[in-house]
Amino acid sequence: MDKRQEKMKRNLSEKSLLMQKHKKKNSSDDQGSKKNRFLVTVNVLGSAGPIRFVVKEDDLVSAVIQTALKTYAREGRLPVLGTDVNNFVLHAAANSDALNPSEAIGSQGGRNFVLCKKQIQPQMTEARSEMISHKRSGSWKAWLNKSFSFKIPSY
Repeated sequence: MDKRQEKMKRNLSEKSLLMQKHKKKNSSDDQGSKKNRFLVTVNVLGSAGPIRFVVKEDDLVSAVIQTALKTYAREGRLPVLGTDVNNFVLHAAANSDALNPSEAIGSQGGRNFVLCKKQIQPQMTEARSEMISHKRSGSWKAWLNKSFSFKIPSY
């Protein structure tokens, strides 16, 4: 019986050591991950109020945009924006330049951002260019003809 009891004590002590190591490891992981998190405020252009959520310092700007869009949709906000991250840009509130989607959000130093829909400009094709030039020349010709048409009043 003594050998069996000794073996049980060893197993218990080994288990308790493993549990202590596991607790230390988890507590250090929690502290490390809490250090790298912060609250961001994202104002969506055209929406009533800001969206607030927690991000990691090393999260990409594109991931922050995606989280903002999901949160916006989940809250049922208007206007409906859609979910395509590529249609949006994120600006730091203190800066007018759009952030690079592949940068880490923590590298910006700010916590307040503005989410805007990208301004999509139509591509200028040759046919469209000709149509615009004809339209302009036509209105210019009409103005010229109208200006130079003399009406001689009859007395």
